[in-house]
Amino acid sequence: MSLPSNYKYTKDHEWVLLEGDTATVGITEFAQSELGELVFVDIPSTGKSLKQGETFCVVESTKAASDVYAPISGTVQSANQSLSSQPTLINSAPYTDGWIAKLTGVSAAEVESLLSSTQYEELLANKR
Repeated sequence: MSLPSNYKYTKDHEWVLLEGDTATVGITEFAQSELGELVFVDIPSTGKSLKQGETFCVVESTKAASDVYAPISGTVQSANQSLSSQPTLINSAPYTDGWIAKLTGVSAAEVESLLSSTQYEELLANKR
């Protein structure tokens, strides 16, 4: 599993890519592999205000439904509408086409407090 080094990660297996003042968020390759093939994604509403750590989305697989937690606080600028008809985009491309939402009004300090790719890899290594 190769992790994008310019992303930040949570212990709950979400990722953040900060570009300017917009943060794109999704779930990691590890998370999607644990869930199995996704059959439904309850994408967040545009304009929804999120607080770091709260549930902002639910993903359902053939195995289970799972909450996705906001890795950082912000406002949903856009959600990946493609996931409504193609939830498996998260399985096939979790770091690119499988993004869940783009957030604005984010705190750079919150982003910086997340795990680096190296720290996240160490977390995964300790799970095995």
